[in-house]
Amino acid sequence: MPTDHIRYDLLTQEAMRGVVRTVLKNVAARGNVLPGDHHFFITFDTHAPGVKLSSRMRAQYPKDMTIVLQHQFWDLSVNDDVLEVGLSFGGVPERLAIPMAAIKSFVDPSVKFGMQFADASEIAEEPPAAAPQAERPAAAAPETAAKPEAPEPGSQPAPEKPSADVVRLDRFRKK
Repeated sequence: MPTDHIRYDLLTQEAMRGVVRTVLKNVAARGNVLPGDHHFFITFDTHAPGVKLSSRMRAQYPKDMTIVLQHQFWDLSVNDDVLEVGLSFGGVPERLAIPMAAIKSFVDPSVKFGMQFADASEIAEEPPAAAPQAERPAAAAPETAAKPEAPEPGSQPAPEKPSADVVRLDRFRKK
């Protein structure tokens, strides 16, 4: 398997986080007013570096937590790395700071849109080492080499099967 020196996995994750960042910055710029029926479910890792959460909330959500930004939130501020927001939990106001890297998913159910992010442990900082390639047999002589089957006239070639690394947003859309 060839080595991905460009690191498409990291670039894709950062681009997807950029969508979240842009959407939340637009909401903050509108004075914490969401347009239309939009609302957001944001799930994040409560123990990720940089997450600021009360010990009460961290004890209640030891692994991850989903917040809803819809009607009752305040002081949303977003920069390139962190979103901060005020929310009330059981009548107790809380101020959360959530690094963009801690976000596990972002969903806007009003338009059936969602993104799920790879866990930081799933994306290594260094590109994976190229797997050793098996020795290839000597090329067959041209007259004995297997030729690909020609498609029948008027038929479409079979589409290539996507790899597991392809992000398909179609699964979030209503069919």
